[in-house]
Amino acid sequence: MDNGFSTAMKLVAGKWKIAILCELGTAPRRFGRLRQLIPTVSEKMLTQQLRELEADGLVNRTVYPGSPTKVVYSLTESGSALNAGAVGLCHWAEQFHLAPIPTRPSPETP
Repeated sequence: MDNGFSTAMKLVAGKWKIAILCELGTAPRRFGRLRQLIPTVSEKMLTQQLRELEADGLVNRTVYPGSPTKVVYSLTESGSALNAGAVGLCHWAEQFHLAPIPTRPSPETP
């Protein structure tokens, strides 16, 4: 049975989604600025995570005409509401200086 918490967790499932939400919660950002603020994420993964957040209705992608084209990412109303909970998680990790949880090695096959 799904509840609000499990639904929210499904929407932010992904290594970088909480970090993206926290950064966009402070101000709309261009892609390059997000890369600077989250230096350990690859361009490919940042693009993928932003697309998923956009598809889920949490992030707006606004394209401004010009050369070069300017693209700005921001939170939707729904994303801002979800971000209120995500910010608490970000602050908790910062307060306790927690390092990212390392991925576990896959079990060896006999």
